Amino acid sequence: MAARMLGCLLLAAWSTLASAEVEVGILINPYAGDRAGPAIGDDAAAMMQGTAAAIAAAGGRIAREDTIALSAEDEKQYGRWNRFGLASGHLADRAAANYRSELLNIGLYNNCSSLMGMLGGLRHGSDTPQRVGLVWIDAHGDYNTPETTLSGMLGGMPVAIATGDALTRMREQARLDEPLDKSRLVMVGVRDLDKLEAQRVERDQIPQISTEDVRELSDHFHAQIQRLTDVSDVVYVHVDLDVLDPAEVSGHPLTVPNGPTGAELGEAIRVMFTYPKTRALGIASYPHTNDPGQLTLKAVHKMIEGAINGLAEQRSED
Repeated sequence: MAARMLGCLLLAAWSTLASAEVEVGILINPYAGDRAGPAIGDDAAAMMQGTAAAIAAAGGRIAREDTIALSAEDEKQYGRWNRFGLASGHLADRAAANYRSELLNIGLYNNCSSLMGMLGGLRHGSDTPQRVGLVWIDAHGDYNTPETTLSGMLGGMPVAIATGDALTRMREQARLDEPLDKSRLVMVGVRDLDKLEAQRVERDQIPQISTEDVRELSDHFHAQIQRLTDVSDVVYVHVDLDVLDPAEVSGHPLTVPNGPTGAELGEAIRVMFTYPKTRALGIASYPHTNDPGQLTLKAVHKMIEGAINGLAEQRSED
C-alpha cells in the first residue's frame, strides 16, 4: 500500500511538472532611436509571425503581449534621442512588471538600443535594485561613444551607454539609474570592432565568448556564464541577429563571416537559461523585408524555443 501511495505521489508530481508552462511576456518596441531613417519600424513586430506557435511547441504560453508606445504627453516632446529615451522608460516599466509576475521577458526590437529599457526594467523588477548581468550576442560590440563612433549611429553605442560611458540622460530615462557594471558583461560572437572601439573593449577587459565556444559549448563558455551568474541577481541575454552566419541572415546590411547558425545559437541560449538567474531574452534587427525562405525568422524561433526549454529545465531543478 505504501509503495502504491508513493508511486501515485511521484506520478502526480511528474504530471504537475510536465504540465507547467513557462509564461511569457512579449515586449515589442517599434522605436529605432537613430536620427536617420524612420523613427518607427515594422521589424520588431514582424518577428511575431509564427512565434506564438513556436512558444507553445516549446511548452510556453504568452501571458502578455505589449507594444511600446509614447503617452499623449510624450508625443508633445521632440528629438529622436529624447523620444527614444521616453519609449525606453515605458519598456522598462513593463519589463519590471513582467519580472515581478515571474514571466519570461522576451523583447523584440527594431534595433539594439532597446537594450537599455530591458536592463532598466530588470534592475527595478524587485523591492531592491537588482544587479543585472548582460550576455551581449552580436557580431559588433556596440561599444562606441559619440567621441569614437565613425557612423554616428545610436545603434552602435547602447552597450557603452548602458555601462555609463555616454548619454547619461538617455540611460536614466530607461530607468537604468546606475550604469551596468562592466564586470557583469560578456560579449558573445563579437568579431567586427572599429579601431577605437576595439581599444575601449581591450582597455576595459570585456570578456569574450567566440563563435567556436558557442558551437562547442566549451569549458570557457560555461565558465563565463557561471561567472556572470555568480556576480548578478538577474541575467539578460541580448541578441542582434547580425551575429548569425550570413547564410541565415542574408538580408541584414551588416553581416560578418563566421557566425553561428540559428540552431547552434538556439542550443547555446538553452544552456544559458539553465543557469539560475537567467530571466530575459531580447532579439533585435530582423530584416523582415528581405528574409529568403524565412531563414532568419526560423532562427529567431530556435532562440526563443531555447530560452523556454532552458528556463523550464532551470525551474525543474529549483
